[in-house]
Amino acid sequence: KQEHGCNMPRLIGAAQTVSSQSEQITTFNSSGTLTTGALTTELEYLIVAGGGGGAGSGRSDAGGSGGGAGGLTTNVGGTPLTVSSSTGYTITIGASGAGGAGVAFDNNSNGGANGSVSSIAGSDITTVSTVGGGGAARNGLAGSSGGSGGGAGVYDNGTAPDPVLGGAGTSGQGNAGGNNTGTRGGSGGGGAGAAGSVGGVVNGAAGGNGVASSITGSSVTYAGGGGGGARGSDGSVASAASGGGGAGGDIAGGSAGTTNKGGGGGGSGSIFQQSFTNNGGNGGSGVVIVKEPAAKAASSVWDIRTVYRQIVEDDWV
Repeated sequence: KQEHGCNMPRLIGAAQTVSSQSEQITTFNSSGTLTTGALTTELEYLIVAGGGGGAGSGRSDAGGSGGGAGGLTTNVGGTPLTVSSSTGYTITIGASGAGGAGVAFDNNSNGGANGSVSSIAGSDITTVSTVGGGGAARNGLAGSSGGSGGGAGVYDNGTAPDPVLGGAGTSGQGNAGGNNTGTRGGSGGGGAGAAGSVGGVVNGAAGGNGVASSITGSSVTYAGGGGGGARGSDGSVASAASGGGGAGGDIAGGSAGTTNKGGGGGGSGSIFQQSFTNNGGNGGSGVVIVKEPAAKAASSVWDIRTVYRQIVEDDWV
């Protein structure tokens, strides 16, 4: 038989077949197992840890600081992770850190807890993980370090011998929490995209913004820091940071970070010379998103006519 005026003899051998696999995007909102496709040899990922909790109210004349966002890492646009086909990988989703309890006229038990680690692990890869967000502090203590750091603890008497530092962020995953310089407004927790802001005289400060990712095909922002609480009717609070950070409170408790975005919890508010027991907001839980690329594979032997057709159709594997 001739095709386009040419003799196309067959080679001896079985007819070739092509296997294909469509792009697959899997979002893990809770821990589980990723089983790779039969043709998957590499993948992209976004990993966000759980956010840290905001500080609860203690003394009546100062707001609580915001919790740090969970650490964020991604290889989108970089080097894919090499994996094995048809293989199970353990996905761990970091839990949120609890907000600090509001304890009237007490400064020492109101700090927020750190969030937990998120990761991808398997027997044939080096575990890829992110650090949980740092909890916000109280009573002039430094914020906890984490993926992003928690806001520094407010001095409730409005004075500080030296600036109190926000918690440190983890390199490549987040930023530091805001410092406190003797003011009564809560500092912001660090975010994946920016550090937390320093608390105002009576106003709560903004948490650091998060980082946007389009791994799912739509741009979504993750890992924003929690906002600082205000000294009640005397001050105001910043709006929630992009990426799921919780807003600080004014005369109420701090807001929680957004679930499965790894945002830090907001710090609680208070009112001067009144006893309040407002809790800091919980951090937001983490998330892992994996993208397996489309792939084709072939086995056996092609005949020359099929090779020619596929080259003409620009479909040669």
